[in-house]
Amino acid sequence: MTTMTTHWIDAAAHGDVPEDDVIGLAIAGRDIALYGVGGEVFATDNICTHGHARLCDGFLEGHEIECPLHQGKFDVRNGMPTCAPVTEPLRSYPVKIEGGRVWLALD
Repeated sequence: MTTMTTHWIDAAAHGDVPEDDVIGLAIAGRDIALYGVGGEVFATDNICTHGHARLCDGFLEGHEIECPLHQGKFDVRNGMPTCAPVTEPLRSYPVKIEGGRVWLALD
């Protein structure tokens, strides 16, 4: 039986993630978007899977981020597309808040 250990990376101060908005960060060599929604924080890749656009430049409404390039939308909770023209999901990452910090599991 194989036991996997989750490796958590300190991504940001919890207070740096604005409520009802998105920020983009370079974390461990990856372009990551952090979303503040309803008191929770969610994380996905920051580059749209349809066109090369940064989602942190898009519009967040509820749990949906709209790509600024072609207006496709993704659910920030799981990266799933919710509106054309996007069809391929974003990679999403587990998040935990501990000690006033946002931690991501990028494994």
